[in-house]
Amino acid sequence: MGLKILVVGSGGREHTLVWKIAQSKKVRKIYCAPGNAGIASLAELVPLKVEDLDGIVNFCREKAIDLVVVGPELPLTLGLVDALQKVGIKAFGPSQQAAELEGSKVFAKNLMHNYGIPTAEYHIFTEAAMAKTYLRQSQGPWVVKADGLAAGKGVLICTSLEEAEKAVETIMIAQVFGQAGKRIIIEEYLEGEEVTILALCDGETVIPLASSQDHKRVFDDDQGPNTGGMGAYSPAPVATEELKNEVFAKILQPTIRAMQAEGRSFKGVLYAGLMITAQGPRVLEYNVRFGDPETQAVLPRLKNDLVDLLLAVCDGSLAVWENKIKWSNKACVAVVMASAGYPGDYERGHVIEGLEKLDKETIVFQAGTTVQNGKIVTTGGRVLAVTVLGDDLPQAAASVYQEIKKLKFKGAHYRKDIAQRAFRHFK
Repeated sequence: MGLKILVVGSGGREHTLVWKIAQSKKVRKIYCAPGNAGIASLAELVPLKVEDLDGIVNFCREKAIDLVVVGPELPLTLGLVDALQKVGIKAFGPSQQAAELEGSKVFAKNLMHNYGIPTAEYHIFTEAAMAKTYLRQSQGPWVVKADGLAAGKGVLICTSLEEAEKAVETIMIAQVFGQAGKRIIIEEYLEGEEVTILALCDGETVIPLASSQDHKRVFDDDQGPNTGGMGAYSPAPVATEELKNEVFAKILQPTIRAMQAEGRSFKGVLYAGLMITAQGPRVLEYNVRFGDPETQAVLPRLKNDLVDLLLAVCDGSLAVWENKIKWSNKACVAVVMASAGYPGDYERGHVIEGLEKLDKETIVFQAGTTVQNGKIVTTGGRVLAVTVLGDDLPQAAASVYQEIKKLKFKGAHYRKDIAQRAFRHFK
C-alpha cells in the first residue's frame, strides 16, 4: 500500500525533506502544508498555515495520514506533535515541552548550566535598565539574545558598549521580536570556528548525522546582520572524528539525558550549534528541528532511506540504526539566493529565470517561491538554495557558483564565500 506522509512547512528545508522522502519506496503519497512552488512537483500542496494545529490534525484524520514530519520550530513550540499524537497520528518532532529547548534560550542556558553542558557564561535580564548597568560594568564583546523565537535573527553580536546598549533597546524596548524579547540573555562572545551537528534522538538513543557549517551573516566575510542562514556545506573539516566523539560524550548525550531527567523526553532532531574554542566545543544554541540551510547540505549526502530513520525515531527503535547510517564521500555546498533587502524588508513577486538552464545534477531547493501566471516568482526573503555535490568542497563550491550565474531574479543577492573557511584544510 505505501505510506501517506504530510510534511509541515514551506521553506528550503521542507523542500529538501520532501525531495528525500520522495526517494523512498515505502511512500505512496506526500502532502505538504503549505509548501512552495518547488515542492509542488513532488507533493500535493495543502493550503494550511503551520500554526493552524486544528486544521492540520483534521486534515490528517480525514486523509488517514501515516506520518507527519514537522519542519519549522513554531508548530513544534505550539504543541503540534502533542495534538497529533493525542489522536493516534505518528509525528516526527519533539513534544511542546521538549521544544522549549529552542523556544526559550533561558530554559536552554539554565539546562546546560544545571547539567554541566559546556556553553558560554551568561546573565539573564527582564529589565533593560539592569541589562545596561551590567554592560557598563563588564568587558565586551557581548552576544545579546532574545529569549524566544525570532526566526534566526534574535542574536546580536556587539563589539562596542554603544552597540550592545542599542541591541538591548531594540529587543526589550522597541520589541522588534515582540514577546520573544521580554527576557534577554547577555553572554560572553566565544572565539573559534562554528559547526552544526544534527542528531536523531528517540528519547534514549542519539545518532549524530553528518557535520555541516552554516553561514549566518548576510554578507561575505561574515559581515552584516544575522539571517536565517545564507548557505551551508557538509562535511565540515573542523569536525574531526575526535571532535565528534567529544561532542557526543559531552554535549549530545548529556543533553538528551538532561531532558529525560527534566521529564521532557526528546524525540526528533536535536540541532547543536557549536563554537569550537581553544577550550573545546561550546554550545551556542540548540534547535529542535532540521536546520535551514544545513539540511540542504546534509540530506543530499545521506545514502539511507530517510523514512526508515524518521519512523525509528517515532517508534523508539533508533538503536537498531547505530553504525548503519551511511554517507556519500562527496561534499555538498548549498548557497542561498535571497531577495534584495533581506534580512530586512524585501520586495516580492519577481520572476525567477534560468531554472531550466541548470545542469541535471544541480539541485535547487526552493523556499520563498510561488507560481503566478505559470511562472515561478519570489515570495520570501530566502528564495532558493542552489545545491551541488562534488568530489571535495572546493570542487562543489566552484560548481555551485558556476550554476548560480545561470539564475536571476530582480534584486537577487548571495554570498560568494560559502565553504571558503573550509578550504584551508585542502591546501
